[in-house]
Amino acid sequence: MAAGTRQERVATRERNPKWKLPVVRIEMSECINCDACLRHCPDQFGAIFNHGIDVIIVPELCSGCGKCLPACPVDCIYEDPTPAPTPDEWWAHPYGPEDPYV
Repeated sequence: MAAGTRQERVATRERNPKWKLPVVRIEMSECINCDACLRHCPDQFGAIFNHGIDVIIVPELCSGCGKCLPACPVDCIYEDPTPAPTPDEWWAHPYGPEDPYV
């Protein structure tokens, strides 16, 4: 069964296989930490978080919708067709105390 809701994707740590668009990633060497991308990520995906001084995108939660792309004033968000496995510590953000999407 496909992980349809954000909560199901967090629980299974799997991206919805129906999503055909590639996930996106933030190039931190170019990022100015303005959080515009975070504010434009739709709540039903809720994939972008502040992680220390970095801004991260959890690939399993990213639908590839691209709503964050035009929001970025420095164009530091890129398609990532083969994302690296999500580090375990990143999974503390979804539904954690500072989750901006709940």
